Amino acid sequence: MLWGTLVHLGTNMWRDIDNFKGAGKKTYEDAGSSSMRLDKKLWDEYMIKLSESGCNTIMMDVGDGIVYKSHPEIAIDGSWSREEITAELEKLHKMGFEVIPKLNFSTTHDVWLKEYSKMVSTDTYYEVCKDLIDEVCEIFKPRFVHIGMDEEVYENQKDYTYVVIRQNDLWWHDLYYLVECVEKNGARAMMWSDYARNNPEEFIEKCPKSVVQCVWYYFDKFGENLDPVCECRVRAFDNLDKAGFDIFAGGSIEYFDDNMKLLTQYCAKNLSKEHMFGFIQTTWEAVEEKWRDALWRGIDTLKDSKEWYESEVH
Repeated sequence: MLWGTLVHLGTNMWRDIDNFKGAGKKTYEDAGSSSMRLDKKLWDEYMIKLSESGCNTIMMDVGDGIVYKSHPEIAIDGSWSREEITAELEKLHKMGFEVIPKLNFSTTHDVWLKEYSKMVSTDTYYEVCKDLIDEVCEIFKPRFVHIGMDEEVYENQKDYTYVVIRQNDLWWHDLYYLVECVEKNGARAMMWSDYARNNPEEFIEKCPKSVVQCVWYYFDKFGENLDPVCECRVRAFDNLDKAGFDIFAGGSIEYFDDNMKLLTQYCAKNLSKEHMFGFIQTTWEAVEEKWRDALWRGIDTLKDSKEWYESEVH
């Protein structure tokens, strides 16, 4: 079982750089930044704490957090060099972590791609995506690569300066292309499963079963009499499990600290062990001192969920 935490190396996954419209109190509500938002001292402390809690998987949101040999123009002030990321991966592996790189290619979460985020679905875009996936696989040597692909709808881009949304066959074409790039490197693609919520039949028919589904749900209601927002999200777990997809279930402290344990209990009761890869906790905050409390609460919820699972299920 993977017991994972999403950790943000790069954080330019949301708003345009210097676009403060609608900015709030969360990392993902802030404008994009031309410099890294990361406290290395806290990062090191965070990794130790995660290891001690029983977390065995780090999903690393890479984005513009490293200086790519193939596309150094993507880097920002403070991006880690190849030497720095290689040394960090060696350390994490020695600590017992499997590290899954994440490059989010959703047009809602690709500010990190700089000018290439405005070239979506062009020949140049496809070449850059391939280059980055190839290089990340060369560096990380991963079993899995997360390609994002979530929230690509207008509602999530309404405050953006530049809006672009793929739909219909083009969205599927680009998904297939990205999955192929990952698989040519000997890894399996992971993706957020948003599309499956409101388009379950289409998704089950068209999405390759090789793609691990990171189905996420952040609320505290399960069972009967769910409102439509919750119902379609919970239903996605059942639909994808029955269709034969492998599932890496995502919970969060975003709204409720007990979400992760409730999600673990729901999946243990309702989903097949055959397709249950594990659970990933998300805080959606940068590794900065001001977010220490959120990061530590995330550790506690994953630890509590893992202890419940291992005592009740195994």
